[in-house]
Amino acid sequence: MPNILIINAIAKVGLDRFPSAQYKVGPKITDPDAILVRSQNLRDMDIPASVKAIGRAGAGVNNIPVEKMSLRGMPVFNAPGANANAVKELVIAALLISSRNIAPALAFVAGLSGDDKTLHKLVEDGKKAFSGTELPGRALGIVGLGKIGSLVADAAIKLGMNVIGYDPHITVDAAWGLPAAVKKANSIEEVLKASDYVTIHVPLVEATKNLVNATRLGLMKKGAILLNFARDGIVDDKAVVAALKADNLRGYICDFPAQVLQGVPRVIATPHLGASTEEAEDNCAIMVADQVRDFLEHGNIRNSVNLPDVVMQRESLYRLCIVNANVPNMVGQISTAMAEAGLNIHDMLNKSRGDMAYTLVDVDSPVPAALIDKLSAIEGVRSVRYLPLQG
Repeated sequence: MPNILIINAIAKVGLDRFPSAQYKVGPKITDPDAILVRSQNLRDMDIPASVKAIGRAGAGVNNIPVEKMSLRGMPVFNAPGANANAVKELVIAALLISSRNIAPALAFVAGLSGDDKTLHKLVEDGKKAFSGTELPGRALGIVGLGKIGSLVADAAIKLGMNVIGYDPHITVDAAWGLPAAVKKANSIEEVLKASDYVTIHVPLVEATKNLVNATRLGLMKKGAILLNFARDGIVDDKAVVAALKADNLRGYICDFPAQVLQGVPRVIATPHLGASTEEAEDNCAIMVADQVRDFLEHGNIRNSVNLPDVVMQRESLYRLCIVNANVPNMVGQISTAMAEAGLNIHDMLNKSRGDMAYTLVDVDSPVPAALIDKLSAIEGVRSVRYLPLQG
């Protein structure tokens, strides 16, 4: 019976995807076969040798030591797009809040006192300070055109905005889902120069750390507004504060409070609310649970951040799953070892992703332990799992 360790609160609708008769699931599991996590930092955790997969009930995986798990031949799953609508709604709310100066207006009203007549006069005298702008005809720049960026683009276009987007790594599926009205930019700089509002939707990796820095902020239109509901660290907070104080940037709205931003006028920081809806939490939990279960039971991989998507229908009772370095002659060595063991390959699928590769092999007869040891000993092989079906 596989054991699933739960870290953080994972929606019950997702945990229910693991049948109680087949899985033991809980927060106090020892020797887990898989870990499900949300925001807990696992980088300093001693992840047990029994763990075969980690599932992140969300999109970003910067709280997981992906590189170390790759060396162990372990997939790290996430749930891309499961919280996309929730983030999109928050971005649209931020556009409206910033364009109409709603946050300072609310603070102004909260600070008023007096009877109705006094309040009415104070409101009429003070409301001019919060005059805003409307969105139709304004330019929204989107950096990152994945699921969230595409949904934001579609919503903004429906609000009458002109959208310009940039994503050098856009997938075919994402390109198909992108509204035709989105103008393609050839660089981040082009987006920043052309936009009244800029919203960021890229993952936090080494290449995107401080992606929006002082130099790039200096390219933005005077009076532009910057939104960051992607990840902390993508925007240089100190540079943002400097741009606000110089009155070059009109406002900054983000989902990542930081000490340097506290109390700075025209900064609005929400407490990491991007995926904090019941629907998003349910969607993320269901997606990642299904992916982890399919991997544990059948070796299939969908939405791994460090291994290729490999899904092969089972037509045999006996399946081997092999994670290996993406080097020449690996498939040849695997095939040879099986032939020498007298096994007939019924079906095989091999795909690579960067320096990692993954191979599923279905054979027509049981796999001896000696072959598993032999495959594991091949230089570059990082993990071998045998998944026989019962019956």
